[in-house]
Amino acid sequence: MSAVAATRVALVGSPNCGKTALFNLLTGSRQKVANYAGVTVERKEGRLHAPSGRQYAVLDLPGAYSLHAASLDEAVTRDVCRGFYPGEPGPDVIVCVVDATNLRLHLRFALEVRELGQQTGKPVVLAVNMMDAARRRGIDVDLAALERELGVPVVPTVAVQRHGARELVALLDGVVTAPHAPKVQLAADADLHAETRRLLLVAVSMPRRTAAVDDTLDRWLLHPVFGLLALGVVMFLIFQAVYAWATPLMDLIEAGTAAVGGAVAAALPEGPLASLLVDGVIAGLGGVIVFLPQILILFAFILALEESGYLPRAAFLLDRMMASAGLSGRSFIPLLSSFACAIPGIMATRSIQDPRDRLATILVAPLMTCSARLPVYAMLIGAFIPQRSVAGVLNLQGLVLFALYAGGILSALAVAWVMKKWRRDKGEHPLLLELPSYRVPHPRDLLLGLWERAWIFLRRVGGIILALTVLLWFMLNIPAGVGIEDSVAGRIGRALAVVFEPLGFDWRISIALIPTMAAREVMVSSLATVYAVAAANDEVAGDVLRGLIAQDWSLATGLSLLVWFIYAPQCISTLATIRRETHSWKQVAIATGYLFGLAYLASLLTYQVAVALGAG
Repeated sequence: MSAVAATRVALVGSPNCGKTALFNLLTGSRQKVANYAGVTVERKEGRLHAPSGRQYAVLDLPGAYSLHAASLDEAVTRDVCRGFYPGEPGPDVIVCVVDATNLRLHLRFALEVRELGQQTGKPVVLAVNMMDAARRRGIDVDLAALERELGVPVVPTVAVQRHGARELVALLDGVVTAPHAPKVQLAADADLHAETRRLLLVAVSMPRRTAAVDDTLDRWLLHPVFGLLALGVVMFLIFQAVYAWATPLMDLIEAGTAAVGGAVAAALPEGPLASLLVDGVIAGLGGVIVFLPQILILFAFILALEESGYLPRAAFLLDRMMASAGLSGRSFIPLLSSFACAIPGIMATRSIQDPRDRLATILVAPLMTCSARLPVYAMLIGAFIPQRSVAGVLNLQGLVLFALYAGGILSALAVAWVMKKWRRDKGEHPLLLELPSYRVPHPRDLLLGLWERAWIFLRRVGGIILALTVLLWFMLNIPAGVGIEDSVAGRIGRALAVVFEPLGFDWRISIALIPTMAAREVMVSSLATVYAVAAANDEVAGDVLRGLIAQDWSLATGLSLLVWFIYAPQCISTLATIRRETHSWKQVAIATGYLFGLAYLASLLTYQVAVALGAG
């Protein structure tokens, strides 16, 4: 069957039903999987090749609690299912995925999907997922009774097992062309709730509503005092681990980079080509790649917390504090996503129903410390903060990193508070959030998530960072025969230094700030290239670069640059995403202006105070 004629299958379901995990199992894709709402904020598409030889285009749609859309992501799901999504045909089959351990909530949405199938004439299949978890909790789901009462095919699935979708695939190969559900109109919410209760009585037997382990953990982790304390300890330990665990791997990468640079320098005669490869490519890229272990360790923790079901509880705990700042607990998930990159974080705001809350979250998301800043932080902390323990157990460099992340979070809350006062919003924005069952993170999903993050990082290194590093090398060597300060890059840097001199930034820092508008990590490769060219073919990366910076800059300059990157105006891709999500150049201008203003003012204060205290 040709790709054009492939049957289109839409996967729909409420958040936390395992829909994306099922999509990955069916298609072999590596979409992000997490145990909270708001991960899938756009439609994803993959291919399923059934044993019969038929091909299916499988759509993974955003999680929705209702087809009466209350947020932008629910509107995407509704429009795709109805065939109204711009530029593409509607699905041929709708597969509604429900969590076998949470049918009390998910069956209500399934009834809406069944009614949609009746209205559109599209077949509907109910996939009862997480049947293994239901059995462990003693929950008995009578699939035959559920199929009889609903009037649609019902199949069990276990998305985390290799053959957990075998019955679903077999059913799709022979699925009926029209729904055979009884024509029942359940337009009112009361009708939907009443029908859900009836179905539960007929087809589901459970010893208790929630798992005993969930109740025990929630008694402590949702406590207003102990819960916040636990959250703080978890986040603190993560940043300690970023430094304590990454050092051996970083040393290996640094040694490998130095060996490659030395081998290339020995194999080539002195000249422009050797300088380009050693000073530009190897020094620039090696200075960035060395921080990959820290990035992966940070994301290993974040992915584990995502899959465990802990993050919605953290949102619940922080709701009161975020509400006082003009946000809601629902903003927590997009803001957490922004620690990876502000772009998916801003897109995840589509799950926020209130327009004011959504706009506020979009504008403060860039203040979250994205992974692209981590190489810059690690370089500067390694140069100016000594590697020593505090109180015998804590890592001083980890403490500083934690403080930088905390600075971004507190600044975001402060900006949101100002926005709240500016807009004079007196309305209530209650948080309605499902707390999923705790789950042990699946090793396969963790490894896939880490591989995806590593591949994104390496792709940026081999793409935009490489291109900008090579461009900077040429600018540092043109015109030929002049000193580095008289090169094209040197002249631009000296001109910019007039603006940034009050912050303690010299011409080298000033010129390195320009390409960071494309990618934050370029700051490291740019400085490595500048110092490598100045050192005339000496290898400059890793510890060597940090040593040169520590020798060449004052502590006040290092602290000022650290603070600059808490607030630094975002990369062009982030600003483009703000434009796309808000449809407003005004909001782009506001975001750019206030971020630059905060960065300049905070760095100015940091530098001047540090100089006054004798750190200059």
